[in-house]
Amino acid sequence: MGSASLKGALAIAAGLAGGAPACAEEALVDERPLLLELNGAQPSEKGCRLTFLVKNDLGPDLNEAGFEIALFDDQGVVTTLAVLAFQDLTAGKTKVIRFDLSGVDCARLSRVLVNHATQCKGDGVEPATCMRNLKTATKTKIEFGA
Repeated sequence: MGSASLKGALAIAAGLAGGAPACAEEALVDERPLLLELNGAQPSEKGCRLTFLVKNDLGPDLNEAGFEIALFDDQGVVTTLAVLAFQDLTAGKTKVIRFDLSGVDCARLSRVLVNHATQCKGDGVEPATCMRNLKTATKTKIEFGA
């Protein structure tokens, strides 16, 4: 291998090695979750009150966060599409939010699907981050996920 070829190969190898930490940093960012837990579902005067626990572990604060959800009845039929605005979510903080959904019968609710993020804004946060990093859980008998 000639001197020029060897220098070129070393430059490529150095470039690849230098790129590894950036990829590792990007991987860490992608592993930071936005945790959303369906914590309760109780009948209310309006219909059904859903209680959510949300924790922003993405890194930066979110100035706006919102999701469209689909509600399924006990026959597996979508009965309602609703947009839930979680507003601002401080980094590292857990927040409890309740939503009263009129006309929804909690007893017949079998599944809540996070359809897509309607809002996801924060310093250095791409709009797709909220869905890409969303981790869901439930403390109810209702299936919950994205």
